[in-house]
Amino acid sequence: MAEPVNASAVPTQPVDVEALHSLVMQSLDDDQAVEMISIPLAGKSSIADHMVIASGRSSRQVASMANKLADKIKQQFGKIVRIEGLPVADWVLIDADDVIVHLFRPEVRTFYNLERMWAFGDESASKAASAPSA
Repeated sequence: MAEPVNASAVPTQPVDVEALHSLVMQSLDDDQAVEMISIPLAGKSSIADHMVIASGRSSRQVASMANKLADKIKQQFGKIVRIEGLPVADWVLIDADDVIVHLFRPEVRTFYNLERMWAFGDESASKAASAPSA
């Protein structure tokens, strides 16, 4: 019979950022998150490579999505994420190092409008690029 492995004794492997991002997006989709967006941060910020923003219909759904996502990341990558805001669950932040996830109730998301803050420059640049030239 094999000895159980002590998780703290196992060196942590580098996480495949794209696989982690894919897991986050799939988990939120499975849990029926609303208005999911992913903002690429690589080259814009050193805090992470991706920021995912999504809404839940209620505080209960937001908390459930956050807990399930944390469990899936731990199970698949052996990584324990940091979670803030879970007791109230109006806005929950899940920090998985290379992927940061913000889960909101819709009215709280509208108030803080993180998408505009992080993607504002990209939106104006993409609109200018797609505008027909005269």
